[in-house]
Amino acid sequence: MLLLQFSTSHYCRKARLALGYKKIKYEVENLTPGLHILKVKPLTGLTTVPVLLPQISGQPEAIADSTQIFKFLENYQPTPSLFLPDQEQQTEAWMLEDWLDESIGTATRFVYYQYRAGEGKQIDPSLASQIVIAVVRQQYKITDASVKLATNRIATALEVLSLRWRRSDYLVGNQLSVADIAAAALLSPLALIPYYNQNYPWLFAHIRQIHQLCGATLPPGLTGNGKTAT
Repeated sequence: MLLLQFSTSHYCRKARLALGYKKIKYEVENLTPGLHILKVKPLTGLTTVPVLLPQISGQPEAIADSTQIFKFLENYQPTPSLFLPDQEQQTEAWMLEDWLDESIGTATRFVYYQYRAGEGKQIDPSLASQIVIAVVRQQYKITDASVKLATNRIATALEVLSLRWRRSDYLVGNQLSVADIAAAALLSPLALIPYYNQNYPWLFAHIRQIHQLCGATLPPGLTGNGKTAT
């Protein structure tokens, strides 16, 4: 299998975590933002990544969108399962996954790129990096006002996730689900922002645990010794 992705995309990380949890061997092709359209649009009719190419006879040529990749992988290799055995719980997991995907992942992008354009510029001050950051900020219309709304949205999300993870190691039920993977991937960019890694250590403990369950490399900002890098 081949995963078309942006190397730094938290949505692509979401797909990689699912592949890792399923222990499915795959390769990645890192695309250049903007130019990626030439590759993915003929395959899917869309302009977004990740895109999974199964490269297997009898399977679809391409699957776009991380949520659809979840569904394909579950059908292709049912074990270990990402779906909960209780249908009501699985419906709840899908609701959380959709909320994280459509709202919180976007909010994280806004807050992260605001940080990278300001205090976090030293993470990679190269011209190439700053051009990408500027393009993303313009593309998504990232402004001080939109970042303030995104920050409030993340604060609410962290309250919700904290309540659930206090009760259990998992957001829904008693095993890893699509909700846990979505949370671990879509909030992972916050590890590079000092405010979050200093005030929400429990979040990064869960992100680390989920990456370990999926056999995945930890996201930037986290180290393997249980500490958060600053």
